Amino acid sequence: MNEWRFLLHRRWAGYLLLTIVFAIVCSALGSWQFNRRTEALAEVARIDANYDAPAVPVAEALPEPDAFDIDQRWQVVALSGEYLPSEEVVVRNRPFGGTTGFQVITPFRLDDGSVFMVDRGWIAQNSEGRPSEVPPPPGGQVEVEARLKAGEGRIDGRTSTGNEFATIDLEELSERVGDPSYTAAYGVLVQSGADAGEPPLAAARPERDEGPHLSYALQWYVFAMMGFIGLAWAANQERKALAETSGSTDAATRAARKRKPKRRDADADLEDGVLDGREASARAERSG
Repeated sequence: MNEWRFLLHRRWAGYLLLTIVFAIVCSALGSWQFNRRTEALAEVARIDANYDAPAVPVAEALPEPDAFDIDQRWQVVALSGEYLPSEEVVVRNRPFGGTTGFQVITPFRLDDGSVFMVDRGWIAQNSEGRPSEVPPPPGGQVEVEARLKAGEGRIDGRTSTGNEFATIDLEELSERVGDPSYTAAYGVLVQSGADAGEPPLAAARPERDEGPHLSYALQWYVFAMMGFIGLAWAANQERKALAETSGSTDAATRAARKRKPKRRDADADLEDGVLDGREASARAERSG
């Protein structure tokens, strides 16, 4: 156990703290990716449940004009009434097919007198960056279907200019119309047949794709574990290095200890030789 005592050093406490912080960050990012996957799966479920479902009257789907539940996204509603082309607006900077253009929003007065905003589709911009010609909506009493989406609200610093809006701001559209309106959700017009290929162009069907969030989440958790594995590997490498250094020192000490007695024996032999020489000289003098 003594060979691991170096882990008690303050330096290794710092390494451990950094590894823990790294693991916490990675785990948080993994959880975030799991949450994003949950949201994506919920959207897929909404598409499956609502996109091709039979239409229900809008008053039944939205009994409160200022309330909208996210699970109602893509729900098909039936509208009966007439368009208000004089109150029509366009929303700028809308992507479609790799380019940008405008979304056409036309208020629709229902039979009960309330107004529901209908997204009739996308139109391109002209060479000057302005909306191209907008085909008028059908006149008179009509019955149409639309898929619900939440209003976008207002973005600070982006305002409307004339009939060009920055976002699908249902509150501002309601103020322009002046009649009681649905302010929480609008409808994307359901187009079929010949109308589907004519402007305003209908949006493409949303993709049923949960995205790569699951694999990203697992990768973040693996990174968190790798941090501790890397710390353990580094500790083991330092243990080995210290063991090798300690082994070399012990070997040198043992070798030195073995050499010292030999030096003492050599000194003793030299002293014995000197003494013998002195005794021989003394005997020679006595005999002479």
